[in-house]
Amino acid sequence: MVTLSAGLSPAALQAIADLEHRVVAADGGRLKLEWNALRHRSGEAVEDVLWWDGDRLLGFLGVYSHGAPTLELAGMVDPEARGRGIGAALLNAGLQLCKDREHGSILLVVPRSSAAGRALAERQGGRLDHSEHALELLGDPVEVAADPRVTLRAAAEADRPAVRELMRLGFGWEPPASADRDPHTLVIEQDGRPVGAVRLLREGDRAGIYGFVVHPDQQGRGIGRDVLHRLCRTARAEGADVVHLEVETDNDRALHLYTSIGFQPVITEDYYAL
Repeated sequence: MVTLSAGLSPAALQAIADLEHRVVAADGGRLKLEWNALRHRSGEAVEDVLWWDGDRLLGFLGVYSHGAPTLELAGMVDPEARGRGIGAALLNAGLQLCKDREHGSILLVVPRSSAAGRALAERQGGRLDHSEHALELLGDPVEVAADPRVTLRAAAEADRPAVRELMRLGFGWEPPASADRDPHTLVIEQDGRPVGAVRLLREGDRAGIYGFVVHPDQQGRGIGRDVLHRLCRTARAEGADVVHLEVETDNDRALHLYTSIGFQPVITEDYYAL
């Protein structure tokens, strides 16, 4: 049956991890479960939907905001329990949760290889909004010469206007005030002037690179390649076995940059607007 959760217990997190293992073993690829978010749910709002059969978890759906104006929904169903309406029940419950949230739109993340996921999105009236490649780096990145004029540092209070403007230029939206204090945000500077921003998050033995943006006027000058190399080296030095990120399928420049460092595509995910 469907259970709504405000915060996830260690037992629930383990059950989600076990379910993820079963699904990936059957389907391949990966699932966009955002483990850093799952492990640090506030406990103040219901953000996860679970389907239990006794003490065995058969389905899961998470709601994620990422500080963006759009909510993302991503989930999974046990391979042995498909065809029982669990996916539809999870999605319906997740959409109900979203109704009271102050966000402009909702996106359902569907692995391109999942015909059932695509059909579920379309039954809800979903239309394809965009697609992203998920990429992973296994091992060390390709060596890149560091530019001494480029530095990385933690974002400070005074950086908020510059970071917000970079996000607007790079992604077409500005984060809400609640996201301004993200301790993982790094400012990229060249000769002491902010030219980009990025977030690096450790997630167990994995690390994720998010919100990576270089000012349009500074692109094509090697800054992104230099910074990406540094981030990967830092993540590896801190114990990450895998570094992952996503890139839109039509962003050929960024895709070339990531693969030139050593990232390899793992799966393509379609984002359906509901």
